[in-house]
Amino acid sequence: MNSNLVSNAKRRPTILAATAAFLLMASTNAASVENLEKEDLKLGFIKLTDMAPLAIAYEKRFFEDEGLYVQLEAQANWKVLLDRVINGELDGAHMLAGQPLGATIGFGTKADVITAFSMDLNGNAVTVSNDIWQQMKPHVPMQDGKPVHPIKAESLKPVIEKFKAEGKPFNMGMVFPVSTHNYELRYWLAASGIQPGYYAPPGETTGQLNAEVLLSVTPPPQMPATLEAGTIYGYCVGEPWNQQAVFKGIGVPVVTNYEIWKNNPEKVFGVSKTWADKNPNTHLAIVKALIRAAIWLDAENNKNRKEAAKIISDSRYVGADYEVIANSMTGSFEYEKGDVRSLPDFNVFFRYHATYPYYSDAIWFLTQMRRWGQINEPKSDEWFVETAKKVYRPDIYRAAAKELIAEGKAKASDFPPENETGFKPPQADFIDDIVYDGSKPNEYLTKFTIGLKGKEIMKDGKISQ
Repeated sequence: MNSNLVSNAKRRPTILAATAAFLLMASTNAASVENLEKEDLKLGFIKLTDMAPLAIAYEKRFFEDEGLYVQLEAQANWKVLLDRVINGELDGAHMLAGQPLGATIGFGTKADVITAFSMDLNGNAVTVSNDIWQQMKPHVPMQDGKPVHPIKAESLKPVIEKFKAEGKPFNMGMVFPVSTHNYELRYWLAASGIQPGYYAPPGETTGQLNAEVLLSVTPPPQMPATLEAGTIYGYCVGEPWNQQAVFKGIGVPVVTNYEIWKNNPEKVFGVSKTWADKNPNTHLAIVKALIRAAIWLDAENNKNRKEAAKIISDSRYVGADYEVIANSMTGSFEYEKGDVRSLPDFNVFFRYHATYPYYSDAIWFLTQMRRWGQINEPKSDEWFVETAKKVYRPDIYRAAAKELIAEGKAKASDFPPENETGFKPPQADFIDDIVYDGSKPNEYLTKFTIGLKGKEIMKDGKISQ
């Protein structure tokens, strides 16, 4: 078997056992199983800690409870993963929260992709090389001999200026143009007055126009090696690839995305709209299994996290040492070697309604696409809302939740109230204290000193009206 492929085909029962299993399931879950349009599925993922809901749904047989026979397959990078979902080679996948939105609006590959399930909150960090950290450290506020967190990009600014004076580019990595990591890294830099660059599609898609820091794409598992090789001086990525840099002694995480935007959405489970329309009951069954996995991951103050870390450390899933994965999965995070701090919400899979696909979360990603020129023309507030509603599907999520409640597998109190609008209250927990109100996206954009707003567009390498 492919080492990156996890299949429960081997679990298929014999004819006699199948008969008994069918009778048992028919008495407990007949509607879900009998109405499935497709039972055999292949789901993709990238080797990151936050693929855990897929692994747990498989290992704890939540997929099988829904009558699904699932193969989980690691993908080489985010582009390959998205392309394979769009062309039907994968039935669905662990995706960057911005990928369904980026595809739907046509930034990169154009296709209608939807999500009915948010996979997690938080889970990323910005890591720099040991050399860059030593240059940053004199500019970092200290208390009792340790850095005061959150560390702002102000401490990186003198280093970037030194590189510029020496005629050297300052290179940093992120995982994909529409990734949370790209927007978080840009947000962190811009909050301290550092220009991370603009896009101007269709001609300019590197995002490096007018940039003081050159951001480029590196697949997550390759981040530490690329940093060690000196190709990049820092990166923003999900776990375990920040903690891996600490364990290897090659880098220092300086800020987590929890500190950039507290309880931010990170990954989603995405499917093509064509597939969802063709397989509504199967889609519902997948969401049910993933909700159960998320509940298990956060149950009783993370009591299952050590077991989860052991499961995903397997080479078929994340393939990093248990100790590296457990460093963040079990409620702590190591910054500079030996500086271990309690971060119980570094990875959140279910609490705080983490799995609910909020329209306001989708709109935040769209505002960042507009801010950095990936959307290079003015858009009305109505456009932002309509696009969010086209891609993020809380109606499907609610249907799955109602079935789980009726089956006694979840409680109504686990989920947002029935009158929930899809918009979170205004959020102020950003590193720059700017308040985000998802119902007023254009007003939000005007609050930033760096970034496109109003009628501004990128033209001929410059911002123009």
